[in-house]
Amino acid sequence: MTTTQPETRRLVVEMRDITKKFPGVIANEDVTLEVRRGEIHALLGENGAGKSTLMSVLCGLYQPDGGSLHLALHQEELCETVLRSPRHAIQAGIGMVYQHFKLIPTFSVTENILLGAEDTPTVLDLKQSGARIAEIAERFALPVDPEARVWQLSVGEQQRVEILKQLYRGAALLILDEPTAVLTPQESDALGETMHSLAASGVSIVFISHKLDEVLAYADRVTVLRGGKTAATVDVADVTKADLARLMVGRDVLFSADKPDAELGPDALVLHGVTAMGDRSVTAVNNVSLTVRGGEILGIAGVAGNGQKELVEVMTGLRTPTAGSVTVRGADLTGKSAIDFIQGGVAHVPADRLGQGLAGNLPLTDNVILKSFRSEPISHRSFLNKKAIREMSIRLIEAFNVLPGDPDAKASGLSGGNQQKLILAREIDATDRLAVGDEPAVLVAVYPTRGLDVGAIEIVRDALLNQRAIGAAVVMVSEDLDELRTLSDRIAVLHGGEVMGVVDPASTSKDDLGLLMAGERLS
Repeated sequence: MTTTQPETRRLVVEMRDITKKFPGVIANEDVTLEVRRGEIHALLGENGAGKSTLMSVLCGLYQPDGGSLHLALHQEELCETVLRSPRHAIQAGIGMVYQHFKLIPTFSVTENILLGAEDTPTVLDLKQSGARIAEIAERFALPVDPEARVWQLSVGEQQRVEILKQLYRGAALLILDEPTAVLTPQESDALGETMHSLAASGVSIVFISHKLDEVLAYADRVTVLRGGKTAATVDVADVTKADLARLMVGRDVLFSADKPDAELGPDALVLHGVTAMGDRSVTAVNNVSLTVRGGEILGIAGVAGNGQKELVEVMTGLRTPTAGSVTVRGADLTGKSAIDFIQGGVAHVPADRLGQGLAGNLPLTDNVILKSFRSEPISHRSFLNKKAIREMSIRLIEAFNVLPGDPDAKASGLSGGNQQKLILAREIDATDRLAVGDEPAVLVAVYPTRGLDVGAIEIVRDALLNQRAIGAAVVMVSEDLDELRTLSDRIAVLHGGEVMGVVDPASTSKDDLGLLMAGERLS
């Protein structure tokens, strides 16, 4: 249910004809964004549409090349403002809550909120500061214990701390970047209530989300960017999910996936009693047994940080288990290297795009062949075939609509969503090549649609279902429960590194999945 926004409610942010250029790219061109006091305003757009750039201008990270910014966050009348740094933006009343939290786990809630605040005294009175934080938390309905250590808090509670940090600094406008990406369904509902409570208190909110259902549930108005320009600003009450998707990508989008019954093949990936330590020498995966067969998609659900990363690394040869075994297509690969897993038939879409998935300073042509440069036709007798490389690059770039479509562009210059599409193109192509006779390849895809717009999500989902149809064994790690229920044949839910249960998505509700993600084991 959205907050009622009278037309007479005054503007507090007016970004007028904002233009921002980078070498060879116009990220924003004459973009207009208006936000009212106490409004929840969603910002939508395809990958590379200019959302992040626009918010970076509003946060003082970038200086616009054209246009003007007027603010009325701490005064009654709009006043033209130049934000020369993030500090100036904070002083003007703008606070940003990032998707990945900026908290110190060993510090208390109070210490994290005070850290970096300009009015923090040299000698801290944590009790007095904690009382002030508790008062702010009560006023805005953000329950959290000021004395608790951050590592003791749930993900949803940590997000509240990030919001409180901005409110403590006097933020009258909150920018939330993909705020539900790391939350359970229950925590997402609680965040929606929090946003409405903040809006009712007069705080304005701009939130970036790729989840159209969330936008329709939480927002009052939506501004859609397409191709770096303002496509439309609309009232949520006047549009449908299909309308928003059409504004974003310029065409109709199918939200349902055509998934015929699975035709199961042989066991492709078998984990038996796998235990593995995390980077801090603490057990991260505990006695996990899973089997993935050819022709099926096994979804892995769980709140971020519950062993998904380490489990995937075991599946792909990047982490050696301390107990148990990993078998790929009948071959025991326990303790083998990542190259052994690749040659054994495992393709991998990692969560860390630039850290693991791509070489940012290399062109797209080099990144496309990272898995195939050892074999024909890409190489012959240790010499690379430049013509074959270029043909392969153009084919995959076009198939996955990677923008810009220049094979010589550096991977680091792509938007996050286009980087993701490039990795998916390479790994799905590798899955096709790794299949041998009746032995299916294994595709381990971690957050395959994270950060993608609805049009790109449609492409990725079709690609995953196509791999399933041709007999590949797909493991899909995702925090999007709708996606898991739509694409998966079975869902394994992780909590604390253990499997709480393996369920049938057709007969399991989102609420039940949320309970499993919170640690309630399936009986």
